[in-house]
Amino acid sequence: QIVINHTIIKELDLYTVKIEDLTFEVDFALRCRRDDYIHAFVSYFSVDFSKSHKKIGFTTSPEAPYTHWKQTVFYIRDYLTVNAGEEIKGTFHVKPNTRNRRDMDFNIHVKFEGQYSKLDECISYHMR
Repeated sequence: QIVINHTIIKELDLYTVKIEDLTFEVDFALRCRRDDYIHAFVSYFSVDFSKSHKKIGFTTSPEAPYTHWKQTVFYIRDYLTVNAGEEIKGTFHVKPNTRNRRDMDFNIHVKFEGQYSKLDECISYHMR
């Protein structure tokens, strides 16, 4: 169940993307939709094939119809108790892994100060 709004982390043009474009850092702000608990952040991708004769695409959004592609789940160490309207801020940092170029390293710094819980931490993830 989705508790917070969506935000675009990065847009890439597959015709022009360079290796150095895969290392980036983005600040984010997410607004809570309702009173609930947050255990993780979820990332997904959307693709538009805009250069074909008929524009087609798909998304792996958890709110979209099922595809065989999945979302990536970034669990936090402890859950957050949030109220509607509260805001979670942070920084999302991505870079290719130095030992295996197909792997990705993520660092997510989360800062939240709500009525019932607080969080200010950086969590590292490794995707294979």
